[in-house]
Amino acid sequence: MSPERPRAMIEVRGVHKTFGDNHVLRGIDLLALEGRTTVIIGGSGSGKSVLMKHMIGLLRPDRGSVLVDGEDTTGLSERELTRVRAKFGMVFQSAALFDSMSVGDNVAFPLREHRNLPDKEIRRIVAEKLALVDLAGSEHLFPAELSGGMRKRVGLARAIVLDPKIILYDEPTTGLDPINANSVDEMIQNAKARLGVTSVVITHDIASSFRIGDHIAMIHEGLIVEQGSADDLRRSRHPFVHKFLSTWFAKGE
Repeated sequence: MSPERPRAMIEVRGVHKTFGDNHVLRGIDLLALEGRTTVIIGGSGSGKSVLMKHMIGLLRPDRGSVLVDGEDTTGLSERELTRVRAKFGMVFQSAALFDSMSVGDNVAFPLREHRNLPDKEIRRIVAEKLALVDLAGSEHLFPAELSGGMRKRVGLARAIVLDPKIILYDEPTTGLDPINANSVDEMIQNAKARLGVTSVVITHDIASSFRIGDHIAMIHEGLIVEQGSADDLRRSRHPFVHKFLSTWFAKGE
């Protein structure tokens, strides 16, 4: 008997979104399976970030629906959406750390905002999460003392401090040199392996997509024009996919 397919942690069904005359999403269907890494790739202005905002409930679709952990979020109140958003952790493009706070205080921030815990317990949880991202003992450092890759690791430690089921990564390798970009890719893979989380990554970085993606969806002009494994994308006959990959390969990346 074949193994049971993982369930969908996020299911996007026929989502449309228009801003004025700009029809950004034109009927998106996408599954992000539990415990897998789903990568959404495409050029600037293709609708990647708008799609992610629908997943976390920051935007509501004009048509279609979004299910998170089996629950249709489309018609939920703001209070109910806050409950659903607690299932998500977010790693921002710039890491979005507070420069005036130490690493330890940055990671502790969500705990102090959302949990009523004694300082000793907060310090224990912070140390545990920093160890998970290979930054044990870094609590006393400040963001200015960290490399770009280390800042992303602190951002991940903060994202997982409330034990989310899903982690969203917004352009995680943008602005990083190849060594730090590889380090961030390893961070994403390790988080999946160690925590069993479902990961959704928004990027335009083909190399990163091919390294980390269990499932890759390419979005173009508001539609997913190809999806599957890295090999599926390499074999794609869609003109835009072929052009996108050819341009990337021509740069020698």
